Amino acid sequence: MTRSSELFNRAQRVLPGGVNSPVRAFRAVGGTPFFVAHGHGSSLADVDGEEYLDYVCSWGALILGHAHPVVLDAVRAAAGRGWTYGAPCEAEVDLAEEVRQRMPSLEMMRFVNSGTEATMAAVRLARAATGRDIIIKFEGCYHGHADSFLVKAGSGVATLGLPDSPGVPAALASLTLTAPFNDARAVADLFREHAGRIAAVIVEPYVGNVGFISPDSDFHPSLRDLCDQYGALLIFDEVMTGFRVAPGGAQERLGVKPDLTTLGKIVGGGFPVGVYGGRADLMKRIAPEGPVYQAGTLSGNPVAMAAGLATVRETNARGFYEELEQKTARLTNGLQRAAQRHGVAISLGHAGSMWGAYFTEGPVRNYADAKRTDTALFARWHKAALARGIFLAPSAFEAGFVSAAHTDGDIDVTIEQLDAALAEARAH
Repeated sequence: MTRSSELFNRAQRVLPGGVNSPVRAFRAVGGTPFFVAHGHGSSLADVDGEEYLDYVCSWGALILGHAHPVVLDAVRAAAGRGWTYGAPCEAEVDLAEEVRQRMPSLEMMRFVNSGTEATMAAVRLARAATGRDIIIKFEGCYHGHADSFLVKAGSGVATLGLPDSPGVPAALASLTLTAPFNDARAVADLFREHAGRIAAVIVEPYVGNVGFISPDSDFHPSLRDLCDQYGALLIFDEVMTGFRVAPGGAQERLGVKPDLTTLGKIVGGGFPVGVYGGRADLMKRIAPEGPVYQAGTLSGNPVAMAAGLATVRETNARGFYEELEQKTARLTNGLQRAAQRHGVAISLGHAGSMWGAYFTEGPVRNYADAKRTDTALFARWHKAALARGIFLAPSAFEAGFVSAAHTDGDIDVTIEQLDAALAEARAH
């Protein structure tokens, strides 16, 4: 028995499913999850001594790769000064100013401890500001596990094929309306049907929690117009896309300004951090300046702030995003050629260093299209890729990521091994 198997057996006795986040259990792809010993650069090493080129990158948080020396130095220095204060520190202000410079729509912001916390607070603020209760989200989009968002959700909910989560009161679920992604007409119909009752539209600007889906060019401008027309707020959930698809996130890449934005992952450099922010007139409603209450013992944690600040500043380097996007395009192009060579239907896409593949004829424009993907083929491909040292997300419904630590040589090896893995998966 491998050391990972031993640990997984122990874990299942004390952790639900043996994991602390559902997709990690490998239920969608079969087999036993490997347990990580350490990460370095573009790779992970497991407790059995196996090495993997990592395209999960802590689910998108590690744009610089594992244990980047500049971030590591910043973390060590911050921890040496104490790792939690319960009081303000300078790094909070520095990181907030850095975020605002890169994303001007965040005129003011509040640091929290997770993306889920950020989206939950943003919706509370939207409801308070508008005096309305209903929100619109999109089928397959995932905004964390707060009750309001577990209606036709993506991420692990889609991976495990779960219906809307038990434990969410029907009365609360009724305040969340859903529409297909890339269908602005459906959103307009909801606004007309519920005129004067919709507080906000929340959207992943590039979907990453049901695989990767790009928006149509007119989709987000239409959402912006509808929100303006009906007096609702537009919330961009950039927990995944923020500082990933462009220096200023998806809102820069798409040229659309939301009222509120949520961030996570990269903004904390891999530490537990979330952000919600936006127009100053909205954010001034947050306590203690206003009546909308939200608090957190570890919010603005000095070590997390130092990690986030070091990470964001490293991505300021000239050509950083262009180089990452070129690597990602080369990876997806190589995978496209492999699929054609083996006669496998595939739909691929990427934005910046975020990418995804569906084993189905394209285009994939929404969750219904995504569900056509061949999940059995994906599971076989994932297993064959892992055996060849390539770690992909253990779900057909998750985006992949390229980090700055991935070299051109890593990309070449990955294309070669994913090609071989696809041939094996196709043969069975």
